[in-house]
Amino acid sequence: MKSENLTELNDQELLMKMKKIKTNKIIDATIIGVTFGIVFYSAIKNGFGFFTFFPLIITYVIVRNSKNNNLLENEIRKEIKSRNLA
Repeated sequence: MKSENLTELNDQELLMKMKKIKTNKIIDATIIGVTFGIVFYSAIKNGFGFFTFFPLIITYVIVRNSKNNNLLENEIRKEIKSRNLA
């Protein structure tokens, strides 16, 4: 979402987007933690193999997506600050 679209949102929608991003960050962190747990458990239990490192692919996708979410979060924070909502 570009900053032009953020300016079209009303105050309530903007705050809801910020809340949704924070919730997504918690969910992403939980999924990353679980996948690392699966990798360590699998490495200890079965040794190293393809399925040991497969969950790390999921982690890579989540981390890459979270970078985009961080950019969006910064834009939303700027817009909230410019409207004096926070």
